[in-house]
Amino acid sequence: MSFFPSSLLDAFSALVDRLATLLQPLAADASTALAVVLFTVLVRLAVHPLSRAAVRGQQARVRLAPRIAALQEKHKRRPERLQRAILELHAEEKVSPFAGILPSLLQAPAFLLLYALFSSGDRMAGHALLAAPLDGRWAGALGDGGPFGPAGLVYLALFAVALAVAAYQYLRTRRETAQAQARARTGGGVQAQGPAAAVGRILPLLSFGTVVTVAFVPLAVALYLVTSTTWAVVERTLLMRKGPQAERGLAG
Repeated sequence: MSFFPSSLLDAFSALVDRLATLLQPLAADASTALAVVLFTVLVRLAVHPLSRAAVRGQQARVRLAPRIAALQEKHKRRPERLQRAILELHAEEKVSPFAGILPSLLQAPAFLLLYALFSSGDRMAGHALLAAPLDGRWAGALGDGGPFGPAGLVYLALFAVALAVAAYQYLRTRRETAQAQARARTGGGVQAQGPAAAVGRILPLLSFGTVVTVAFVPLAVALYLVTSTTWAVVERTLLMRKGPQAERGLAG
């Protein structure tokens, strides 16, 4: 059962069909799959300003790390005062602690709408990527030719891309976490312990969530997830590199 009214799904279906028609000369029978990828790109472009703000916020938090370490030392016996002081510092420097999650939150309606469209019975039946139906799932591909059948190979290719992106994101997250811990040690900050330390160890593993999700959602939704995750990783990598270069240019 969908949370979206039928009229909204009809309108969204018409949009996907219109994009697929425009892409027909380029992609032929895979035009609807390419339309899903194009839709994903349009969504990512729409939230790009927020992604830039999220990266700027992270870079600002890195810059503020020594001052936060000093506050941790000053208020180490008064956790409520420490929290208030950190919030005041973020407000003073115009750094939002929520900037990092806004791009994901604003993408949620697009994800849910796409999921509802390709899970709503026969509404998108007949659309496929090669031999794999866009409204089908990996379990169906396994039952129709196995993992190396025509449909199974489509999923294997998608799993391979998702796994490569997840591995890169995992290594990057571990590296950033290690750097943050090193800065905290250098600045005399309080090291994460107990549950917080456990979360820090588990957080990099969340990168593989997309790989698992691909196995259970309709193929069209899997295409959205893999495209969006790949875009996010590339976008973040470029923005993180651009920041220091811009700073060096201003310093010069």
